[in-house]
Amino acid sequence: MKTLRKHLVFLFLLIGGIGINESFSQVVSDDALYIRENFTKIERLIPMRDGKKLFTSIYIPNDRTKTYPILLNRTPYSVAPYGEDKYKASLGPSALFIREGYIFVYQDVRGRWMSEGDFVDVRPYIVNKKGMDYDETSDTYDTIEWLIKNIPSNNGNVGIYGISYPGFYATASIPDSHPALKAVSPQAPVTDWYIGDDIFHNGAFFLGMFTFFSNFGQPRPEPTTQAPPRMDFGSQDAYNFFLKAGTTDALNEKYLKGRIKAWNDFTQHATYDEFWQSRTYLPHLKEAKPAVMTVGGWFDAEDLYGPLKTYASIRDKNPDKTDNRLVMGPWPHGGWARSSGEFLGPVHFGENTAEYYRANIELPFFHYYLKGGTPPNIPEVSVYETGSNLWRSYKAWPPEQARDTILFLSPDGGLSFLPDQQDRGRFDEYVSDPQKPVPYTSEIRFSTVREYMIEDQRFAASRPDVLVYQTPVLQEDITFSGPVRPHLFVSTTGTDADFVVKLIDVYPDTLQNRPDTPSHIRLGGFQQLVRGDVIRGKFRNSFSYPEPFVAGEVTRVEFDMQDIAHTFRKGHRIMIQVQSSWFPLVDRNPNRFLDIFHAKADDYRKATIRVYTDGRQQSHINLKYIHH
Repeated sequence: MKTLRKHLVFLFLLIGGIGINESFSQVVSDDALYIRENFTKIERLIPMRDGKKLFTSIYIPNDRTKTYPILLNRTPYSVAPYGEDKYKASLGPSALFIREGYIFVYQDVRGRWMSEGDFVDVRPYIVNKKGMDYDETSDTYDTIEWLIKNIPSNNGNVGIYGISYPGFYATASIPDSHPALKAVSPQAPVTDWYIGDDIFHNGAFFLGMFTFFSNFGQPRPEPTTQAPPRMDFGSQDAYNFFLKAGTTDALNEKYLKGRIKAWNDFTQHATYDEFWQSRTYLPHLKEAKPAVMTVGGWFDAEDLYGPLKTYASIRDKNPDKTDNRLVMGPWPHGGWARSSGEFLGPVHFGENTAEYYRANIELPFFHYYLKGGTPPNIPEVSVYETGSNLWRSYKAWPPEQARDTILFLSPDGGLSFLPDQQDRGRFDEYVSDPQKPVPYTSEIRFSTVREYMIEDQRFAASRPDVLVYQTPVLQEDITFSGPVRPHLFVSTTGTDADFVVKLIDVYPDTLQNRPDTPSHIRLGGFQQLVRGDVIRGKFRNSFSYPEPFVAGEVTRVEFDMQDIAHTFRKGHRIMIQVQSSWFPLVDRNPNRFLDIFHAKADDYRKATIRVYTDGRQQSHINLKYIHH
């Protein structure tokens, strides 16, 4: 094998015309060659209790003088490459695991790629399974049972990890877990597609799912190694594409033609009914036996809800019984595994946060629970506090020492920690026009840009249909760590409306660009989005039972925007923006109480929105203040 490696190096150098002094890493991955030299890959169809077989790729260390724990990843996205002579270029949660002595296992979940059976999106959990009843929990159990009995040199311990959809399958391993399952890491796990992950946020539909499911959701009648052809929508401008397409029904009829089951399911379940409620594992995370480390990113545009709620559910349902940890860093979706974590767009964090996490948190976690030894020095909660750019350790989340505080929207466009004492019924208003919705980004793109989670909001602040409130220049650092929850007092001339609230860090006007700041960005006066989210107003009291607004009547709307850990530095300002569209991130609200999925073109009408800012009806934002 060493001779083969020398020939490969020479061949690459010869073909590429690359000088001998250039780094070998520029030609071929050292990790990929190490994997080929030190692992044997086998492929097996593992039988489930109902007789269906799931395609599984297994990488076993060649040194059989030792035993190794198993790291399992279950995925709907393919275990490619297929073929026992074709190897992955990297293995495990990160490249750090490759040389650490593990058996790596990848499995196509039921009904995807080369596995048998029918695929069901976020398959519901069956509480009292009998006989051949199956779900993702039982498929995981049956897989582990087979691996422990059939894979040589395993030490009897199994860990599971996964990001995003595979994160859901990691969570699904926790209820009724196999005794050999010792450590689970759901990372950005899909957790509740209606309340806060991917598809809906507080009842508002995220249009980016159209692009994703037009490809991912295509039917697969038989096992295959081939991906279906990707749909081409003939546009680079999502704003204009979706605006011209008009209604949700029109999108389906023109492009999907009713062939995408997931899309049909979504649009037939516009409220939080049994279809959605059955697809969250949060109620079933009691009696959790494996150690769990849930991971997420503060700037995850897809699954920020999942990690926070998964950690909290395990904590609340398993007091003092489960080793339950939370890690939140300054990352976009999957950024802890796929980047250095030093920056996102023009926002720098001062260190390689993702590399720190991989070496000092993730690797020690799996090492301890799968191999034994000295317990890792990992706190229950590790969060990266943006703004101050520091790792913080806590015994719980939200931090026990954080106290409730309120930011009040003031009549003069101010933002204050003190309420307005006068009750004059003052308000600010704007016209929400579905034909001219507020864009969520200033960029012209078709796919959703992950950087929108930290994007400069000056492009929105100048619009007449966006309300802006901000503090004076801060005289000291102010840190918020925990949930962000708006309480708005509003009225509308329509019978429904969306409400988007954005919490923003305004940089000093005098701030100079870093040398590596893109030339089209100016950090002086930069309005960095720290957290933004939306609620569809008719769901203000219940996600299952929507209620219309009474035109002109002042109504309270409150919702969960997800947590932050952010320091607003001395010399900065805190800003809140309020608007009623966020397009095409979120589909348009017609400002009428109806099933928006089946709205007609002439249902979309202007509405005048008022946000009240004094007295008993003073809109405000609830936060958690922490003093370090």
